[in-house]
Amino acid sequence: MNWSYMQPVRIHFGNGYLEKLGEVIDDVGGRRGLLVTSSSFVKRGIVDEVLKLVKGRIVCVYSEVQPNPDVLECECCIELIGRNDCDFIVALGGGSVIDCAKAASCMAKRSLPASSYLDDPNLLPGEHLPLVAIPTTAGTGSEITCVSVISDHRRGLKKPLASNAFYPAVALVDPELTYTLPPHMSAVCGMDVLCHAIEAYWSVHHQPICDALACHALRLVFRYLASVVEEKDNLEARDKMAEASLIAGLAFTIPKTTSCHACSYPLTNLLGIAHGEACALTVDYFLEINAREDDGRLASLAAMLGFASISAMVDKIRALKERIGIMKDLRSFGIKEGDERFEALIEGSMNPSLGNNPVKITEQMLRSMYSLLI
Repeated sequence: MNWSYMQPVRIHFGNGYLEKLGEVIDDVGGRRGLLVTSSSFVKRGIVDEVLKLVKGRIVCVYSEVQPNPDVLECECCIELIGRNDCDFIVALGGGSVIDCAKAASCMAKRSLPASSYLDDPNLLPGEHLPLVAIPTTAGTGSEITCVSVISDHRRGLKKPLASNAFYPAVALVDPELTYTLPPHMSAVCGMDVLCHAIEAYWSVHHQPICDALACHALRLVFRYLASVVEEKDNLEARDKMAEASLIAGLAFTIPKTTSCHACSYPLTNLLGIAHGEACALTVDYFLEINAREDDGRLASLAAMLGFASISAMVDKIRALKERIGIMKDLRSFGIKEGDERFEALIEGSMNPSLGNNPVKITEQMLRSMYSLLI
């Protein structure tokens, strides 16, 4: 088996590590920075706290990033970078904020509309501004990946872009920033972690280091996710889910995501389902499909995680979704087999990420799965 591994992001993980931000900016040689965040962090006073920590080295703030960041938001960041002569970026927020900042850090190096990169990712520059990524959710792992998921809502597009120029310079992971996440958001983010890890393991591009990382992340999810959702003061569970998110991000960066993520894009675009919940909707179905036709790797994974069989692992995932209040089907949307939305889900799911799945996923397989879900 031939494989390679690279992880260029410097990682700082620990409670209270936000206080190290000034030191981290010194390490990347930052003088004039852009802070990319969302409006909630302005309202909660966290942006003011960050600005005090860095003592004038952040000269402008963009706080309008929305879930599923749009190319226009990237354009706004790029404009601020140019107008303020910024030489580094700090991203404070969830995956949407970090993805927007990653894209802007790279796209700012070339004078093209941000939408053009969705049409031709080969246009992406090979260089970028140094980025310090500070996640505030335990889900996406975006702080250490080379992937940025960007939308063009005007054209109804949502695409994952991958480039080595998207790697942040530093991931500053402070679990305390996740302590105020509400239960449903914790559940959605946690299921995204589960999908990142399991898809990394079964991907056709799997390799030993990423396999080990995926197993570690999955153990943490199965042990701690329900506690994070049900016990708001369980700080150990919060810390461990922050760890799981980071480790799962390391796990899937090289093998890439597969079938669950392929289906998540139309589920989000067409039905407005949150990303982690959209991924979780199909993970148990794809586990069954892949286990039927793989070479026993998934049976080995189930055993390593303490399950007696693949069926027991599938049952655990379904019970976990039920317990933490994650969507289990699409019946509330009133979709009928063969109607316009049903066909759009099938078409949208035929995403290139399906090529990373260990079993060839056909249109008929998707039709059968979605028929069960509606």
